[in-house]
Amino acid sequence: MTAKEDWQGKTGEGWASEWKRTDRSFGGLTERLLARTREFAFRHALDIGCGAGELSLATARGRPQVRVVGLDVSPQLIEAARARIDHLLNLEFVVGDAAQWHPADDFTPQLLVSRHGVMFFADPPAAFANFASFAADGAGLLFSCFRDRAENPFFNEVGALFPPPAEAPDPYAPGPFAFADREHVTAILTDGGWEQVAFEPFDFAMIAGTGDDPVGDAVEYFRRIGPAAAALREMDEAARDGTLAGIREVAQAHCRDGVVALRAATWIVTARRA
Repeated sequence: MTAKEDWQGKTGEGWASEWKRTDRSFGGLTERLLARTREFAFRHALDIGCGAGELSLATARGRPQVRVVGLDVSPQLIEAARARIDHLLNLEFVVGDAAQWHPADDFTPQLLVSRHGVMFFADPPAAFANFASFAADGAGLLFSCFRDRAENPFFNEVGALFPPPAEAPDPYAPGPFAFADREHVTAILTDGGWEQVAFEPFDFAMIAGTGDDPVGDAVEYFRRIGPAAAALREMDEAARDGTLAGIREVAQAHCRDGVVALRAATWIVTARRA
């Protein structure tokens, strides 16, 4: 489970310090989301759970006439995003809980977009109802989320190195795979005031390691970011060293032409404000 408090604490700190690695790993997905934005006409765009800002930045650069707001609950990630704005006058980053946030001025988004930022709400229908309350009439919704863990070698191959949980986790608890089930997501969106819900399955190569030592870079990636990092922090030294050795073997097995990459399976979800 990844809750709001996690993103405001160690998880947020870790992702903020490693934004270059996370941007690199999600690069193929970002390109697909940007391509899908062309299906919508908009003057105002809200990036929900914007993280360190890659999707917001790309949208603002490509559409200088559009006002873009990036919103995230993590002060650390917003600080990292603001450091990257450069001279983009049509972009701002705001700290806030998207489940409760409302625009402070005349900002009325015609597009609400998110790259993997919507799976962490404690009450997802309420969060999407909140978005509908301030979105423009007919506003578009576009977001990505992981499909089932079993379809994601990037997670399940490393995850297999850890002991299974004592109890089966709640599949809908806030976390990376909370939106894997299409019917569950459709119900959340329709309950929250959205319609015309559609799903595109999209797979991409999620990059974990590059450079002079891509395998070592990948081990460091898993050690610092994501579910493996949290589990490693809870281990004693011997168990951690053994698990890191296993991660190195996984990275080595997926190293091709100086790049460590594993397949990631996502949904790209679209909807319209009802």
